[in-house]
Amino acid sequence: MQRRQLLASVPALLTGTTALAQDEAAVRFGDPRRTLAPVRANPDRLIDMEVCTRPFRAQGPRIEAQRLHGKHVVHHYGHGGSGWSLSWGSARVALPLILEHKPKRIAVIGCGAIGLTTARVAQDAGLKVRIYCKERPPEVASSRATGIFTPDSRLVTTEHATPEFAHRWEAMTRSSFRTYQSLLGLPAEPVQWRDGYVLWDDVPQGPSHEPGEPDYPDLYSRIRDLRPRSMPLQPHEHPFKAAHAMKITQLVFNIGSYQRLLLDDFLRNGGEIVHREFTSTRELARLPEQTIVNCTGYGARALFGDDSLVPVRGQTARLIPQPEVDYLLFWRGHNLSMVPRGDGLLVQAQGEHDFGNADARVDRAQSVAAVERLAELFS
Repeated sequence: MQRRQLLASVPALLTGTTALAQDEAAVRFGDPRRTLAPVRANPDRLIDMEVCTRPFRAQGPRIEAQRLHGKHVVHHYGHGGSGWSLSWGSARVALPLILEHKPKRIAVIGCGAIGLTTARVAQDAGLKVRIYCKERPPEVASSRATGIFTPDSRLVTTEHATPEFAHRWEAMTRSSFRTYQSLLGLPAEPVQWRDGYVLWDDVPQGPSHEPGEPDYPDLYSRIRDLRPRSMPLQPHEHPFKAAHAMKITQLVFNIGSYQRLLLDDFLRNGGEIVHREFTSTRELARLPEQTIVNCTGYGARALFGDDSLVPVRGQTARLIPQPEVDYLLFWRGHNLSMVPRGDGLLVQAQGEHDFGNADARVDRAQSVAAVERLAELFS
């Protein structure tokens, strides 16, 4: 489900007013054995703010091959806000193209979510893999993602969401989902399920996307069975300063530990990483590998001249970790989400002009305002 749709997918049948219940230490709701620790939402507790550029293509991810400068180049990029979520299934779709000329070793350009996962899928297929990259985790752009399983977030426009696309997307999503279930329970919890709450003040109206953005299709209905059913809450069953609430359960990535897992597995399986920045596709001709997988994300716009890529700016901020805060929050109508991770409480708010915006400079005022809105829920 797209994050905007998640904020908008609230049942219209709930009405009434909020009964706020809390005590000095924690707030109690629903199951009397369960307590919610309040978030210490104070801008003074901000420890990091980052900006990433989501690589959106109206046509959806580019997964195709071409002959370029004497090399077999497989393009695998353009996943919008769904890179981490779709990475395993998408890499498996790209694999037959990678194996087309029966290579024994390949090059992967890019060490982000798509590059690392593509490299691991290729290794599992018996290939030797060398990654060429300007940056490696945690410097890559995908390190700055929110870390929620949203496999259709800014992935494709309604115009291009053909039945064939939807079928392939569903297959990729289910393939990725199966892999993530195999990673549950590992040390440092790279992947885990989290309970959370969608909050809103009135019945949602109008489109679920931001002004100036294209229409996105509802793909998530095809895989609704992959997520536990949401549960509307009565006013006395939640403690938040919002008229309505719905309890959800969501798959979450602890991106720092997940990246380390991927890197460790890649190197353990004989992978190599070479620091290199490419400024022209002609430089590919000098690589020893004959098969090259382009996983450069938004970087493909400059390197490969792909003007179909649209930047979508995303800024996140982290509050000092609170291990006792183990729930997600999505506050519809207030442009706010909070994700508890091992490296802190990640707070995100979309800007009014993020779509088509490649500005990677941090706007501290935007994150401070988001934290202050978060504090209102516990006032």
